[in-house]
Amino acid sequence: MTESIALTSERSTHPARRARRRRTLRMWAGKVLQGVLTLLLVSVLIFFATQLMPGDVAKVILGVNATPERIATVRQQLGLDQPIWQQYLSWLGGILHGDWGVSLTNGVPVADTLSIRLRNSVALGAMALVIMLPISLVVGVVAAQRKDRVFDSIFMGSSMTVNAVPEFVLGTVLIALFGTTVFHLFPPVALIPPADMPWWHPMEMVLPVTTLVIGGVAYLSRLVRVSFIDVMNSEYIQTARLKGLSTRRILYRHALPNALAPIIPAASLVAAFLIGGTVVVEYLFSYPGIGLTLVEAVNNRDLPLIQAVVLIIASAYFVFNFIADLLSDAGSASRKG
Repeated sequence: MTESIALTSERSTHPARRARRRRTLRMWAGKVLQGVLTLLLVSVLIFFATQLMPGDVAKVILGVNATPERIATVRQQLGLDQPIWQQYLSWLGGILHGDWGVSLTNGVPVADTLSIRLRNSVALGAMALVIMLPISLVVGVVAAQRKDRVFDSIFMGSSMTVNAVPEFVLGTVLIALFGTTVFHLFPPVALIPPADMPWWHPMEMVLPVTTLVIGGVAYLSRLVRVSFIDVMNSEYIQTARLKGLSTRRILYRHALPNALAPIIPAASLVAAFLIGGTVVVEYLFSYPGIGLTLVEAVNNRDLPLIQAVVLIIASAYFVFNFIADLLSDAGSASRKG
């Protein structure tokens, strides 16, 4: 009798699980479709926005002394004499086939230019994340354990101040303190040859990485603090204390794993926000990444390069936000289970 009841209960739970999995898959598929449509809309906005930039591309290439005949020839070669919607479809089709176009400044394929610059930007962001995450965890936990005490008050005040300061201002302060005559410990600009690996020049990387790390730690450590305080005030932690478990065991066995659950999606969001900060930091420190490439392309009105960089940044931002959503949904599902 008991076995039949158990089998009946098990059979009844299988359809519920399958239905829940189908709902989850449909939800994720909907988010993927929404993301693809969003990127398609972004590509439209990027293309048409760059077309509205002042000046004629053909005149930029040939110079102010070019004859109307030569300008007309270049416009025909570049396809600029076609209707705007045909130009967009041609550009989008090329991207889908791996052809990002040719730089109008130096005639080099955009993909070749971005392959090195993108690698440098990824290296900069990865270094910042690797340093930022453990520091944020330690600082957030320490502040939570000392809630409403001196360390916590100093931490909350300083983190709110840092979050209110733009990366450009923060980087400028670091340059003034550590890259000029005050201390002069590190180079004020990251003059790294684009073909070199960034980690071959550790001294040049210190200030750009530190600028990103400070802002990220100020934000993420506050999330760690709030999450850890909530967990430590939960009923099962109070029960563990009443059972006489040691503080060390409560901290590392019970509190930290549960406190990290909402922080992992936040780390993906921090990685997304790093993309915008990287553009500013690269320009400030003359770091040879896609941020500096974007600024140079705008100054030179290099439309294919501008379009490619902005589309890459938008795509990366979407991917990190999508990962954060998936991790958040997975964490919610595991807690409900």
